[in-house]
Amino acid sequence: MEKKNSWGEALRFGLILIAVIIPFRMYVAQPFIVHGASMDDTFHQSDYLIVDELSYLLRDPKRGEVIVFKNPFNQSQYFIKRIIGLPGETVILKEGKVTIISGNQTIKLEENYLGSDSTENKRVKLEAGQYFAMGDNRSVSFDSRNWGPLSRDLIRGRALLRLFPFDEISYLPGHFTYNSLNN
Repeated sequence: MEKKNSWGEALRFGLILIAVIIPFRMYVAQPFIVHGASMDDTFHQSDYLIVDELSYLLRDPKRGEVIVFKNPFNQSQYFIKRIIGLPGETVILKEGKVTIISGNQTIKLEENYLGSDSTENKRVKLEAGQYFAMGDNRSVSFDSRNWGPLSRDLIRGRALLRLFPFDEISYLPGHFTYNSLNN
């Protein structure tokens, strides 16, 4: 009799666990392992992250946030980059510096998180629902400079937690607030 009760309890516990974990993993948070060097020195190969998929259902992404999104050319693959430009803005890249034109404001981004820079020159006007995303290791990053603006519907979430390596556990890892901007 006790054996049947223990199996029933285990089954019930398993079903409750599945009922909680599956929706949580599908709609709230997903694990993500960093591959490649495009976000060095902020993130490194095999960093283990938890991606917050809920926040962007409630608000729009902000400049400086590290996002995970579907590759615009292969949507079964995910990338991790930083949001640089927001909808309606113009992003100007000149000699390794980023300038944002937002309405009547012209702002030069101070990006002290960069692993390496690029000397590429480019000007991109973002439409509604478009973002400009770049890796922190600009010399090796495949990003909006290559494939253009990122559509909002490809963004899955933001980096919420870094759980590995253990000596770098952090909340909102890599997120950066630009002092001279309100966004």
